[in-house]
Amino acid sequence: MTVTQNQDFIAVTTAWERVVTDDTTRANIEAFYKAYAAGDVGTVGAMLHDDIDWIIYGPVQVFPFTGPRRGKQAVLDALAGIAKEFALERYVPEAIVVAGDRVAVLSSAAFVQRSTSRTLSLRLADFIRLSDGKIVEFRELFDSFDAVEQALGRWLEV
Repeated sequence: MTVTQNQDFIAVTTAWERVVTDDTTRANIEAFYKAYAAGDVGTVGAMLHDDIDWIIYGPVQVFPFTGPRRGKQAVLDALAGIAKEFALERYVPEAIVVAGDRVAVLSSAAFVQRSTSRTLSLRLADFIRLSDGKIVEFRELFDSFDAVEQALGRWLEV
């Protein structure tokens, strides 16, 4: 692997001579988040690798769409599960850090719980890897304790 850097970009050349630039990766990720925020399932699906490895870390008993998923259809099913239970009010990437084919995104999001009309306000941290311009690995972390309290509408005693 060879790494080339100048003031405009960093390029990583692998044994296959494929070049991944930070600008290309950033553009792909920005398009993905824009499509998700707009509810554009077709574009979101087109940006997922067929064999994607996806995990949203959270309590499956409260948020059944969390947990590991493998493959594009499983991820689309999980996203449909989110949409079934929550209406997206806001999803704003606030910070995007790119290094070749890897990305970290910190977002502010708000979802309205359809069953109670409660608004859940969340900070989400996503760690993503792309391959050939598609998302092949996705990890999402959030303060699930806080999210459960917001979903239940009460403080949890510990």
